[in-house]
Amino acid sequence: MKKKALSLAVMLGLCVFGRAQELQQLDEVVVTDSRFEIKRENSGKTVIRIEAEELEKNQGKSLAEVINTKSGIEIGGSRSNAGQNLGYYIRGGSNRQVLVLIDGVQVSDPSAPAADFDFRLIDISQIASVEIVKGAASTLYGNAAATAVINITTKKASEKPLSATFRSSIGTNQSHDDQKYNPADFSNSIAIGGRSGKVSYQAGFAQQYADGLSVAATGTERDAFSRFNTNVKIGYQATERFSVDVFGNYDKYKADIDGYDVSFSFVDTDDRSISKQYRTGIAPKFTYTNGSLQGSIAYNKIEREILSDYPAVYNANSLVADVYNKYNFNDKFYTVLGVNYIHNEAEFDSDRDFTIVDPYANVVWVSGFGLNMNAGARLNNHSEYGTHFTYNLNPSYTLSLKEDGYVKVLGSFSTSYIAPNLSQLYGQFGANPDLKPEEDRTLEGGLEWKEGTMRLSALYFNREEKNFIFYGTEGYVNIDERYTVNGVETEFSVKPIDFIQLDANYTFTENRDQLALRIPKHKVNATAGFNVDEHTFASVSYQYLSDRTDAGGIAMDSFSLFDLYLSHSILDGRMKLFANISNLFNEDYLELVGYTTLGRNIRLGFSLSF
Repeated sequence: MKKKALSLAVMLGLCVFGRAQELQQLDEVVVTDSRFEIKRENSGKTVIRIEAEELEKNQGKSLAEVINTKSGIEIGGSRSNAGQNLGYYIRGGSNRQVLVLIDGVQVSDPSAPAADFDFRLIDISQIASVEIVKGAASTLYGNAAATAVINITTKKASEKPLSATFRSSIGTNQSHDDQKYNPADFSNSIAIGGRSGKVSYQAGFAQQYADGLSVAATGTERDAFSRFNTNVKIGYQATERFSVDVFGNYDKYKADIDGYDVSFSFVDTDDRSISKQYRTGIAPKFTYTNGSLQGSIAYNKIEREILSDYPAVYNANSLVADVYNKYNFNDKFYTVLGVNYIHNEAEFDSDRDFTIVDPYANVVWVSGFGLNMNAGARLNNHSEYGTHFTYNLNPSYTLSLKEDGYVKVLGSFSTSYIAPNLSQLYGQFGANPDLKPEEDRTLEGGLEWKEGTMRLSALYFNREEKNFIFYGTEGYVNIDERYTVNGVETEFSVKPIDFIQLDANYTFTENRDQLALRIPKHKVNATAGFNVDEHTFASVSYQYLSDRTDAGGIAMDSFSLFDLYLSHSILDGRMKLFANISNLFNEDYLELVGYTTLGRNIRLGFSLSF
């Protein structure tokens, strides 16, 4: 099966390669790596951008599932029960090394062991686009941005006075051994928005309920997962130069989870995890002749509860403010000057908190002869750990080719800083108030070639960790040795003819100094999309993971998965019907030792807009 799939992909690629230069596409613009809208060819990073069109073609999937198809990324738990904890294994790292932004604002849970953001709290129907910048990015985004920054942009209001979109889907939720195809996963969402004069508005509600699948691989009970999301955003364009957005979100999920019996075996239990998130904020923006002054102030409150034989309650909140000035000296030289304030607080034995105040600066130079430079520095001022300096230097050189093509050579040297979070310092399990901050350094070098609709990139990265924070038999400790992770990421995209789009990526990840739990050394993703006609779209996706090792040294074999997707538009495009089949061949594989893995599943749904 694997050899046939690989041979088919190679043959198809060779057949269409020669026609790749016949078609053109609009220049892609990226933002997250510099905070300026610049052409991809002038960016010193290989930024991953997930557009609304791609999200639309992944209806019925979670955000974690979509992100998990990108190079350099493995989201552990995304192929299991919907309530499964997620592991963000990006470039051989872990959850605490990934920074998540929603509309440019840092989001996290100060009470969580990794102080990360939980993707289970967001519904994909609320998202307009996602940008992923891999590597150390602490200069622009601060603490914890060591392996990646994931910037989620939510949907904006329509220019119409009133618009609405309703989505609904129903699917199975079954393992490899249970193929009865009973409906067990239900999702619905509605979003309304519009504009009237100087005021715009956007509001939405989303809901999911899933059961039919046990969390424990040896279990037989149906462990349910339910989630609902509400969001409101109001914008006011006071003058031609000044605008302000106000937003509020409430997200909640309940997940039945399993636990351990007296013999420490992972079995069916009646445990439950409940998580609530409240977010509100304001984002003003003033535009002047050569730039803009903008900022955001956001408050985030997290309430978590574990119902089990060992119950626990967690309450945390954070206040984040980011104010920065963007100034364009001309169309070649851009600067950002800003200050970022974060106050994190969590309740453990008592209320614990810390404060971070970071001034930062970043410059982008796009020369007229191919050389581009992105450089910056940040002074991290932590109430517990004092001052720490991070910086980045990211040069690239672009050689223009005919027909808007280019060849780009890029390099990057960047540092990051991860202060111990409140749970590691004062939490209930293994806390150590004497922990030192972790420091990361990332070195990158690569090539990107674009001609017509074809783009090919290859990048080598080398990441070094110092003062690595490890959880062992004595709780959290710093490891004195330096750990090195290196790897290669390649991406290929081409539209050989008008109705076919081919995308593929390959990632090699190697941790030289320690065992990389749950992280594959080799990973491949490939998708072939077909616009059958102006109303019908179909795609087939393939994913391969090499052998991995789980906790306790347990080996997990390699596996391959195939997915199918089909959509058809009616009512002049206002209604879209879709169907997808995941794990088409019902592959029996292991994602996490002791946990149930999804088998073949089918989902049907529709979206209606007016």
